[in-house]
Amino acid sequence: MTRMKPMARASLSRTRALIDALRTRLGAADPMPPRPAVPVIPAPPAHVFPTPARRGRYAADAARHTTALVGIGHVGTRYATDVVLQFKAELAVAHEAVAAELPAGWFEQQGYLGLHSQARDHREFLLRPDLGRRLDEDSLQRLRARGGAAPDVQIILADGLSAVACQGSGVALCTQLADACRARGWSVGAPVGARFARVWLEDEIGEVVGAKVAVIVLGERPGLGTGDGLSAYLVHAPRIGNVDGQRNMMSNIHARGTPPAQAARRLAALIGAMLAQGTSGVGLDLAGIAELDGLETGYRAPQVRERLVEVG
Repeated sequence: MTRMKPMARASLSRTRALIDALRTRLGAADPMPPRPAVPVIPAPPAHVFPTPARRGRYAADAARHTTALVGIGHVGTRYATDVVLQFKAELAVAHEAVAAELPAGWFEQQGYLGLHSQARDHREFLLRPDLGRRLDEDSLQRLRARGGAAPDVQIILADGLSAVACQGSGVALCTQLADACRARGWSVGAPVGARFARVWLEDEIGEVVGAKVAVIVLGERPGLGTGDGLSAYLVHAPRIGNVDGQRNMMSNIHARGTPPAQAARRLAALIGAMLAQGTSGVGLDLAGIAELDGLETGYRAPQVRERLVEVG
């Protein structure tokens, strides 16, 4: 091995000295290869996407008939900034609705018999859907103690997955539905409200009061920008053990979907069909209901989708 001069050894680190010695032994005495030249990087173009995004004529025409996001455009492979911000804002609305809770005693303030499912709190209600399908023991005893004649229709208002919707138009919808049922000559049970409730809770409540048809109106799972939507589930001969195939439902009950007043008339028509046919769900014949009851048919002008974010 070639010995290095003292000056060179002092001027190099020990690691560098070992590398040079190894190169010498391998027959390459050059200490290090030359550093490659840095290439010249050209400046980026003034416009990466020189053609501005414009909504096509078909998308523009379609957008006038729906509040859905149609023809939102893109920048390269991504959505435009204003679309992304609107999406995030609408998602925040949905999250807020799911996280909302009814204040304690809210049903009683509305004149309802306030009941409670077996879910002890909001977190358990979200994690354990099964507990939201049965009443706790105290609520069950109070419902039984209320007594009274078995009604044709029992209406239940519940928070479901959007207490915001329940507080918003829930009482109005239930009141209008009860009025529509009484106008047809049916008896309606005293108003009942259920906290931390899932759809199947209507089976137990309806069975206890002896109703022919049970209807539960509850806040539906929020969608983008729609935290105030209600759903109504109807079942003939309510009893514990019923399945979803024995129910009928109506969703998107809100100002931008089916308005509550119109929904009440349609729900009353469904109840009439159930009472007449003695069944509900997949066995219910829906043919001719709209025509027989003079309900609204055809398309309605959609509401303008609310802009939650404006990009300057």
